[in-house]
Amino acid sequence: MSFTVMPQDQTGWIHALSGVEIPVLRRTVEELARLRENEDRVVARDISRVLLHDPMFTLRVLRFLPTQRKPGQPTEITTVEHALMMLGVSPFFEHFGDLPAVESILAEFPLALDGLMRVINRARHAALYARDWAAIRHDIESDEVVIAALLHDLAEMLLWYFAPELALRIQKMLERDRALRSTVAQRAVLGFTLIDLQLALISEWKLPALLQSLMDDTHASRPRAINVLLAVDLARHSARGGNDPALPEDYAAIQKFLNLPEQEVMARIERTALQAENERDWYRVEAVAAQPQPEN
Repeated sequence: MSFTVMPQDQTGWIHALSGVEIPVLRRTVEELARLRENEDRVVARDISRVLLHDPMFTLRVLRFLPTQRKPGQPTEITTVEHALMMLGVSPFFEHFGDLPAVESILAEFPLALDGLMRVINRARHAALYARDWAAIRHDIESDEVVIAALLHDLAEMLLWYFAPELALRIQKMLERDRALRSTVAQRAVLGFTLIDLQLALISEWKLPALLQSLMDDTHASRPRAINVLLAVDLARHSARGGNDPALPEDYAAIQKFLNLPEQEVMARIERTALQAENERDWYRVEAVAAQPQPEN
């Protein structure tokens, strides 16, 4: 899948991405089909557990919500489970019952599919880290930080799907120069950064303002936004391998944020990383490198 005419600036990208259908993971479709076989016994939490493996499906649900809001409804719905409670289980299955699977669409473009799946797998890692740390901090609505972490790199996913040649150019620049910041590479190739595009898309698509604030790295000063940023950074850096030079700084920042002993922090990170590895068949990627223990 690729645009016939490539957008020339950020405004063009926003317009182009707002008019296309975003695919979902085949595994998500299969899991939902299994749930639908016992629809009468399915609750919103059951579906939510499946969707939170798939950022693209999660996005589709959140984009659908504004079209269903009743007049005078004052509260934004910021989690998938609450969205499903509003929509109802049967209407959800009826509306989202026949969606395109990205694996089928990109079957003839293995580099694009591999790049996309790696970003999605990384996003799931980040979501799991964010959930664990939210529990430590007694965050009542932990799913909000989970979704923010899951969707944080959404623009990068869309780039791999709709313009893989540009995503590959950015990837090669970063591989050639490990010290190069990703935002610099993105500006060189696209003329703007992916986070800027993403925040603009969130606004255009009328996604909850709370999620936008949690996903905005430039304003990550509140604890919940810091949680998301630390989780995304750890997932990105650990995906490069256990010896990535940025990891020690990540570990130190996480320990400070959680205010826990170093050994406990590292044990929790390792446990969460293993959980993510056990789910890797969702994303057709190899197991990530084991998390290294910092030197004493």
